[in-house]
Amino acid sequence: MRLLLINPNTTPAITDRVLAVARAAASPGVRLAAVTGRFGGRYIADRATYAIAGHAALDALASYPGRYDAVVLACFGDPGLLALKEVCPRPVVGMAEASLALAITLGRRVALVTGGEAWVPMLEEFVAAQGLSHRLAAVLAVAPTGADIARDPEGSLALLAEAVSDAVQRCGADVVVLGGAGLAGLAAPLAARVAVPVLDSVVCAIRMAEAVAGQPRGHRPGHRGGVKSTETVGLSAPLRDFLRRR
Repeated sequence: MRLLLINPNTTPAITDRVLAVARAAASPGVRLAAVTGRFGGRYIADRATYAIAGHAALDALASYPGRYDAVVLACFGDPGLLALKEVCPRPVVGMAEASLALAITLGRRVALVTGGEAWVPMLEEFVAAQGLSHRLAAVLAVAPTGADIARDPEGSLALLAEAVSDAVQRCGADVVVLGGAGLAGLAAPLAARVAVPVLDSVVCAIRMAEAVAGQPRGHRPGHRGGVKSTETVGLSAPLRDFLRRR
């Protein structure tokens, strides 16, 4: 099985971090490849860079030359996820999508903890779009962005631990999702500080991608290929040709 990770951030170090966590979580025999966005924000932390990231993710998919059985959109908040599902010939899984799907099987009240305060309303809207607002305990964000946390993960643990504890004790969460590519790999040390599950969004996405990639074609959730694309202007040649070939 081959999984392709698309990081629509333009920071290769974030891609490397996600890939390392994904490799540790993947089942034996699963091969992983990762690509970084060619343009856009160094780290997605507001609505403008989020919107651009959807385009960057499509461009990255179209430019990837290798084979894959499923795609993981490696950005919490899943920019461009529905568009990727529409055009991709293989299943596409988002980190936020996968995390919520697992979290609601583990608890009744879910909290999302992330970096960057601009993400709070954006993630509340994402949860609402999934029809899961009634299961949301809170969205909590520490002031440092995911990029800041990725540069100093050890130094960020105290802030994140406070947010996770607040999600449980004040907001009543019985499962917490640690969301964000820059926060990958930090769920385990935080889980030791609370008595509820703390999920790593990268690990959740890998588990879901493995599950859907192994299903027979035509029975894979999220596969929405076959929609005819409109004429385009000004796109990269790989993306233009990719859309034409559908």
